[in-house]
Amino acid sequence: MPRTSWRAAALAGATAVAAGSGAGGASWLTYTYLMRQATEARGVIGRTWAKPPEADGVYLPGAQSPVPWRRDVPFDLHLMIFGDSTAAGLGCASAAEVPGVLLARALADESRRRVRLSTKAIAGATSRGLAGQVDAMYVAGPPPDAAVILVGANDVTAKQSLHRSAQRLGSAVHRLRAGGAVVVVGTCPDLGVVGAIPQPLRTVVRTWGRQLARAQAAATRAAGGHPVPLADLLTPEFLSAPDRLFSADGFHPSAAGYELAARHLLPVLAAALGHWAGGPVPEPPLTLAAARLWLPRTRRGPRERLFPGPAVGTVAGEIG
Repeated sequence: MPRTSWRAAALAGATAVAAGSGAGGASWLTYTYLMRQATEARGVIGRTWAKPPEADGVYLPGAQSPVPWRRDVPFDLHLMIFGDSTAAGLGCASAAEVPGVLLARALADESRRRVRLSTKAIAGATSRGLAGQVDAMYVAGPPPDAAVILVGANDVTAKQSLHRSAQRLGSAVHRLRAGGAVVVVGTCPDLGVVGAIPQPLRTVVRTWGRQLARAQAAATRAAGGHPVPLADLLTPEFLSAPDRLFSADGFHPSAAGYELAARHLLPVLAAALGHWAGGPVPEPPLTLAAARLWLPRTRRGPRERLFPGPAVGTVAGEIG
């Protein structure tokens, strides 16, 4: 995001924070404070040397573990994962918890077909890196049958242009669709649920992230993909149970958080491939009112799990 674009967004948030103060320089002082907070937050979010669990392979219906991929191993559907650390599964303690694995296993069970999983996602990536990930795919082989893209949070924390970020995503979706792949995009999550981001910066990045998510959805549809509004779908849950849905770093989802996201991505993915037998695909919600999302909520009990295998709804660690 160009500095002028980020400055405009930050000043808008600063104006809201300083409203009613009566001080002519309050907005500028708050903006300066936000920029300092943004620099500090960027030093933590999106920059990590941790390596997510490796999860690629061929998943058979009913199987818990994959068959290691070799050229002589047959498969029916090829699923490829693109994007950032959330796409790669940073915060998971084992491969069984990685979102790509959850989707591959569930898709294998739903379709009764052998699903090959390949991961091109890179921790810390922004939409700028999607072109390189798609390039790497073409170097390795033909396009997959289906692609899932999770990206956006790092675009916000890196202060990249909303318009350019959405354009880059749309370009990646277009290239994948041109190769015959079904493409499902989980749009930018709600950074306002991350309690470790201090206020008032949290309000600003939440607003910017929601604007980016809307632009991503439009670009995805225009390119022939299927957007899934993760902010609208996940925010109420993350607000009500942050200790369960965040991993130990307080930024990335826990195993339970990834399972929740995969639960919303699976019907759209399977239906787009023509393998969904779970009834009508739920209509995504409209953007929820900000005031409603921030109301105190009662913690919820355990939910019935959609995915087979060992329970993944445990906390990966306590928030630091």
